[in-house]
Amino acid sequence: MDSRPIGIFDSGVGGLTVAREVMRQLPEEEILYLGDTARVPYGPRGAATITRFALELVDFLLVRDVKALVVACNSMSACAIDAIRRHSPVPVIDVIVPTLAEAASRSRTGRIGVIGTVATIASGVYARLLAQRRPEAHLTAIACPLFVPIVEEGLTDHPVARLMAAEYVGTLRSAGIDTLILGCTHYPLLKRVLAETLGPQVTLIDSAEPTVAALEVRLRKEGLVAPPRTREALHRFCVTDASYKFMEIANRILGGDFSAFVEQVSVEGSGAALVG
Repeated sequence: MDSRPIGIFDSGVGGLTVAREVMRQLPEEEILYLGDTARVPYGPRGAATITRFALELVDFLLVRDVKALVVACNSMSACAIDAIRRHSPVPVIDVIVPTLAEAASRSRTGRIGVIGTVATIASGVYARLLAQRRPEAHLTAIACPLFVPIVEEGLTDHPVARLMAAEYVGTLRSAGIDTLILGCTHYPLLKRVLAETLGPQVTLIDSAEPTVAALEVRLRKEGLVAPPRTREALHRFCVTDASYKFMEIANRILGGDFSAFVEQVSVEGSGAALVG
């Protein structure tokens, strides 16, 4: 057993959907969350830049003695996962492999869609993995570059979210998909809008649940499960820009006021924390 925290990191607030699922599925585990909110979004950036940023986040968390890493960002999982695994002495869980497996097993017709950032879709990772897992299946992939800014600005219930959802998913509808992978951890915050746009015939696959299930399997295999606690698990949240908007969205995702557990940090260079 191991009482050290799990490191979860993302470019912004989206990874909090994975942190929330850890809190639900694995209540004994403690979380050290890191969101690079000063440099969000990662999706429009090149693979080399995403990899450099990702390794800075990894170093920050490793210095703080996490026992495992969850790459709660599809762009990093698509572009930097090999570099992260080479760099990390602790187990690394990405969001793409378990989510693709879930979608492949749940699709009835094999006509699957995936929406994601430009970097994730351009990587072709979902198509490669699906071809290995279910060769007869057909994947329709659509980049949705404006969804992350919409979520980061707290506009998930705004008409602009519905407008862009209608714009993006037209191709998916004509492709006749029965399953849609939300290929960015920000996108579950748009689930209601997407469900309304696509209709009940399309199953939406959120990465949080399959990713945390994969994390639990790995923790048990490695003997890293947290021991029973005599107190409530303590979670900490670090961001590179602790804006009011982040606090508002984070509290809504996590279902409580976590402001006292958020600190602003720097991840460049030594990774030393700078309390804001």
